[in-house]
Amino acid sequence: MVRLVLDRQHVEAEEGWTILDTARYYGVEIPTLCYIDGLSPYSACRLCVVEVIKGDRSRLAASCSFPVQEGIEVRTDSPRVRRSRNMIIELMLAETPNSKTLQCLASKYGVEKIRFRGEDRHCIRCGLCVRICKEQMGAGAIGFAQRGINREVVMPFHKTPEVCRECGACLYVCPVCELPCRGPLQPGELCNACLDAVQLVEFPAGD
Repeated sequence: MVRLVLDRQHVEAEEGWTILDTARYYGVEIPTLCYIDGLSPYSACRLCVVEVIKGDRSRLAASCSFPVQEGIEVRTDSPRVRRSRNMIIELMLAETPNSKTLQCLASKYGVEKIRFRGEDRHCIRCGLCVRICKEQMGAGAIGFAQRGINREVVMPFHKTPEVCRECGACLYVCPVCELPCRGPLQPGELCNACLDAVQLVEFPAGD
């Protein structure tokens, strides 16, 4: 067993567990986007960032791929983590402002404005579609091309290959290929409708 401190609580984790595995085991919520059970960790979105303290050094790390280590301290909701997480949400929304998933994340974590100018690329390059096609469907019909800001998901020679069964798994896991946010503002704006949502009060049925 590996002993560590998780949000000021002394805990134990199995050898080979990641910080995300450990947090979930103890009921500590860490948001994820490019991570899904059954697919290999990719650490692309960095939304699962946590603060890892070892000795007198502190660093931010992606919890989905960072293995637990003896004696480390992990903080999942420190001011440094919250600032980093919110900036990540802002940056992703600058590229895919109409994603309902991202709009909901913005509301949940208190992101009320986007300070970055961008354009709707319809993709956050999380790699979920590429990984599920290769690892779960066994097809590998899509992949990444180019690097940096020009990186994109494509099919070979931009044509549908024979190995593609058109199963729709790539669309199912995509956080952008979904119905757009139906908030009160125009497309592309940060609506925060979920943040201001009023819960309905249930009244008992009359006799």
